[in-house]
Amino acid sequence: MAALNALDKKSHQLLWVGNWSGMESSLVKRAGIPFTGIPAAGIHGVAPYRLPQNIWQLTLGFFSAKRILRHFKPHVLFFTGGYIGIPMAMAGRAIPSLLYVPDIEPALSHKLIGRFSTCIALTTETSRQFFPKKKNLVVTGYPVRSDLTQYSREEARSKLMLKPDFPTLLVMGGSRGARSINTALFNILPKLLHLAQVIHITGELDWQRVQEVQASLAGNLVSNYHVFPYLHEEMGAALSSADLAISRAGASTLGEYPTFGLPAILIPYPHAWRYQKTNAEYLQQKGAAILIEDKDMHEQLLNTIHALLTKPSQLEAMRQAMRSLAQPEAAKHLSELLCVLSNQPSQKNGEPA
Repeated sequence: MAALNALDKKSHQLLWVGNWSGMESSLVKRAGIPFTGIPAAGIHGVAPYRLPQNIWQLTLGFFSAKRILRHFKPHVLFFTGGYIGIPMAMAGRAIPSLLYVPDIEPALSHKLIGRFSTCIALTTETSRQFFPKKKNLVVTGYPVRSDLTQYSREEARSKLMLKPDFPTLLVMGGSRGARSINTALFNILPKLLHLAQVIHITGELDWQRVQEVQASLAGNLVSNYHVFPYLHEEMGAALSSADLAISRAGASTLGEYPTFGLPAILIPYPHAWRYQKTNAEYLQQKGAAILIEDKDMHEQLLNTIHALLTKPSQLEAMRQAMRSLAQPEAAKHLSELLCVLSNQPSQKNGEPA
């Protein structure tokens, strides 16, 4: 979305094609981008009894995509992966297109969409190995919303009513939350709040439990616990305020944490494809993060946080390592690629689609 927002909306007409369910449609509309949905379903790693239905959904998605393309007549297509992109990539294979691969290791959907893409943009050089036969690869970095960086640390802590000179820990688990991270945090929260003030983005799923935990805290600790189900405009303030982050290892960790020079303890989601673990291992190898397996979190989390917060030199080394990975022009590079591709002729008739 950051790459699309980098485009001049007065001279470019945009349409986001995605999934009606979940938060996607509301977030896209919130950004001022028109949205429409198509049917689609995953086929990798699903139970055999669901395959026929999911294949049928992809078929319906293909014909829906054809109708959208006939009506909207795009000059260029932009993909970021996901099974939603597969029917659109197949339906629009004659139109110049850019695939952006946000994670270090591409998912199966990226590899399938990549077969139809004119150009593939990568977050890091490390991802080149996964596309050995593809020539048109460009490393752009991960695009970060420009509004995230509007706060100084002092302004950010004031915005969130944080103490200006107390260590600040940011804990989050994605848009819907991460139950195992939430639970591990609840178990150590009283001890942790003596060490640091905590910004906890919980997701909606555990909100009732969050309120119970908050109510159980001693009075002198409550002011150190700042809890939110989700953050929109204030997300930049949370990232600017933090001295250390604890989170899953989705693709945004490759862009947002380097932008803020934010050291991290990463806990990859264990029940999905290994891309989160690959992201976490990459940042750990660079000296910017520490990886803890989900199953080891209850035993290791508090000790790891304590070790980092009480060793400023180690935390500073991680901060510098993380900051060295930042690529602040990523959104601009992606938007420039889209503009170049939009001027290319379609493969069918030599004219833009």
